[in-house]
Amino acid sequence: MVKISVLQHDLSSHTATRPGDPTPVSRNLNPLVHPFSRARERTRALNAAKMDRMFAKPFVGALEGHVDAVEVLAKQGDSISTVASGSWDGGIIVHNLSQRIQMAQLPQGHKGKVTGLSLVGDSRLLSCGVDCNVKLWKIGSDEPVNVFPGKYAFNSIDHQRSSSIFATASTLVQIWDETKSAPISNLTFPTSTETISSVRFNLSESSILASVGSDRTFTLYDIRTGKAERRVVMQMRANALSWSPTFPTNILLASEDHNLYTFDIRRLDAPSLIYKGHVAAVMSCDWSPTGTEFVSGGWDRTVRIWQTGQGHSPEVYHTKRMQRVTSTLFTTDARFVLSGSDDGNVRIWKGKASERLGIVTARERAAVEYRSSLVDRWKMDKEVGKVVRTRHLPKPVYTANKLKNTMLESKRVKEERRRKHTRAGESKPKPERKKVVLVEQT
Repeated sequence: MVKISVLQHDLSSHTATRPGDPTPVSRNLNPLVHPFSRARERTRALNAAKMDRMFAKPFVGALEGHVDAVEVLAKQGDSISTVASGSWDGGIIVHNLSQRIQMAQLPQGHKGKVTGLSLVGDSRLLSCGVDCNVKLWKIGSDEPVNVFPGKYAFNSIDHQRSSSIFATASTLVQIWDETKSAPISNLTFPTSTETISSVRFNLSESSILASVGSDRTFTLYDIRTGKAERRVVMQMRANALSWSPTFPTNILLASEDHNLYTFDIRRLDAPSLIYKGHVAAVMSCDWSPTGTEFVSGGWDRTVRIWQTGQGHSPEVYHTKRMQRVTSTLFTTDARFVLSGSDDGNVRIWKGKASERLGIVTARERAAVEYRSSLVDRWKMDKEVGKVVRTRHLPKPVYTANKLKNTMLESKRVKEERRRKHTRAGESKPKPERKKVVLVEQT
């Protein structure tokens, strides 16, 4: 006879829990049994919003080394940690963010202010300045690999990702090749007398580039035709621009009128959205690599992070010592923001103010996501929404904001009274977006 032995398993081993795990409980999901579930959920949402503000400590650190105002920042497209900064004293520093060290320091990279930087590939850097020179550096070397002399002071520079072509901005836009010492083409609008303040290549269609100038213009160029295709004259001049990394037709402009504008280049008669919050000129802007948010820095000494499609209530970063912000940047992992200001420091901020740095366990991540979903679900509640929207502002910014709101309200009342006392149909209210662009030229 064959004996069959029966194996018995201890089922208790499969339900064993780790030390510290909550005791599993069974719940009756019938909503009639839980009449106070919505009240409990609202209380949890309010507590989650308050905890988010309590743990909001965005400042990470500062990168020192410059002795004058930081004018420009540039990041490496395929690296998380490599960032270059240029100063008014002509110095250039290449930083390693993860180790907080200087990979290269060029105290006299240019004679006078450094106005443009662009990291090329893994180990090269392009820089331009008011000394009418463009210099190509190898990171780690004290002498430039090549010098491209120009006739005018340069204000900005940008390099194509996949070729040796780069563009500079001065009194006109010039296209250069790294292998040639002179510009291969000059791009300008026929009736233009402007000084170009910033130029950027489109991230998707590399033959398209855009520029903003001192005569309140925003211009699109095509290097295949060698001429300016379209130009828009705005109400006030723009100081900086940035192409969206996820929507190639979207572009962001930082304006002198305290606002930021997003345009769809297929329709330039009006901006697609206006972002209001700054109380002084906006000097710089940069998209997050995800395309869902962007950062701006202004003359009001604040750094603001905006959600795409939401033109109000941005995240506001400031410190007592930070002066006027001249350059801002999102890191390539979208987790951190960099700002350069007049006090000579490059500051590192968190992209999300209350985010915890370091290792986060799965349970903690799930709790954070749950609290975030609660706040998002209850943000229309009066108390929860107030906690979510409220941001502490420095006293000068708070005072200027109140004064600005008073002036805008008085302007609105004045237009309303003028329209009230004119003949019916003569004066029609004009949407705010329609006032930005004065004329479009082709």
